[in-house]
Amino acid sequence: MSSTAADVVRLLSVKGGTVAVAESLTGGLVAAEITAVPGASQVFRGSVTAYATPLKHRLLGVDAALLERRGAVDAQVAAQMAAGARQLLGADWGLATTGVAGPDPQDGQPVGTVFVAVAGPAGAGSGSAGGGKVRALRLNGDRAEIRRESVRSVLALLIEELTGEQTGNERAQDTEQNGGF
Repeated sequence: MSSTAADVVRLLSVKGGTVAVAESLTGGLVAAEITAVPGASQVFRGSVTAYATPLKHRLLGVDAALLERRGAVDAQVAAQMAAGARQLLGADWGLATTGVAGPDPQDGQPVGTVFVAVAGPAGAGSGSAGGGKVRALRLNGDRAEIRRESVRSVLALLIEELTGEQTGNERAQDTEQNGGF
C-alpha cells in the first residue's frame, strides 16, 4: 500500500466520493493499490482491466473509430476509458491507464508512452474541463518500473483533482526523473 493510495482513500472518504478504475498496461495494479488501504471498501466501486483493445470499446464505451484510427495508446482513449469506468461502475470519479510498458512498441508508440486520466463531476478539481483530465507521460525504466510509475501518476492526478492543486512539485519531478512531457 502506498501513501498516495492512502491519501486517495482518505480524501474520498472525507468528501463522500467513490472511485472506479479502467486499466490497460497496469493490469489491475491501480485497483490492487487502492484496495490494499484499510477502509477502501467505503470508496472503491470496482475496476475493469481492459487489456485487449476490443474490450476498451465493448466494456468501457471507447469510440471504436478512435481505437481504429489512433490505437489504444492515446490521450482521448484514456479520457474515454476513465469516463466509461465512472459510468459503468456508478462512481463519482473514474481513473484510467493506457500505454506501452514494453518490451516492444505498440500502436506506433515507443515503450514508456503512457496516458493516465481522471473523469469526475463537472466543474470539479483544478480547472478540469467537464470534470476530466489527461496527463501524457514519457517514462523510463523497465516494464515493472513503467507500470509502477503509471499507478503512482494516476493516483496523484486524482489527488490533484480532489484537492484542486498539484501535490508538491510532482510535475517537475516527473519531467526530470522520468523524461515526462
